[in-house]
Amino acid sequence: MSSVKRYNIRMAGIGGQGVVTASHILSNAVIISGGESSLVPFFGSEKRNAPVESYVRISNDRIYEIGEIVYPNVLMIFSAQVITLGKSYTMPFYTGLKKNGIIVINSKTPLRFSLDEQRELDENGARIYYLPATELANEVAKTELATNMAMVGAMAAIFGMPDMQSIEGSVRDRFIGKGIVVSGGTAALDSVIEKKFAKKQKLLEANMDTIKAAYQFAIDQGWAEEAKNLREKAVAV
Repeated sequence: MSSVKRYNIRMAGIGGQGVVTASHILSNAVIISGGESSLVPFFGSEKRNAPVESYVRISNDRIYEIGEIVYPNVLMIFSAQVITLGKSYTMPFYTGLKKNGIIVINSKTPLRFSLDEQRELDENGARIYYLPATELANEVAKTELATNMAMVGAMAAIFGMPDMQSIEGSVRDRFIGKGIVVSGGTAALDSVIEKKFAKKQKLLEANMDTIKAAYQFAIDQGWAEEAKNLREKAVAV
């Protein structure tokens, strides 16, 4: 029998990055793969550069909790501004992170934390991974609007779930099927993306290529193996 995988994820970014869309795609893909998931998006004014958070639970076993995630074991930071400019509803950004939790930050280079922040992160045993999500999006999809797809790819690699086929099914539902329109802002963003790609099929392919590139990047960095070791240690304890 396979071991139970369970992740409580707090995603944080700014308006226009597709944080909520990414949470829907990840959550739906887990369900498609046979797992369970719940999510709660949270945002104030629906405008670009405003703080956005989404709380996502994923597991290959039953999930009974719903609502805000106060104690995540994973943080996904879609914009460095969440940290550097304090554009977050949760301050400091790592508040509530469980011991030996994982933080994935969309940044090509490491960020400089304050002395207090660095000390608290070190004491908590936080694993910080820097993913050049925007650069991968620009390189592969030719638009930074696919940054959220890169984050989804890295998440799938680190968690070992969902599988790529389920992710593709979720992305297809989002962009080619009925889709999930969560706000007027998201609908407008869809329009911008679709104008850049003549056909929705090209949009699907560009998003999937970005997801796969970020997935491979995370594998090459050894993040998936480290996350697996952390999970096995937690089960042993």
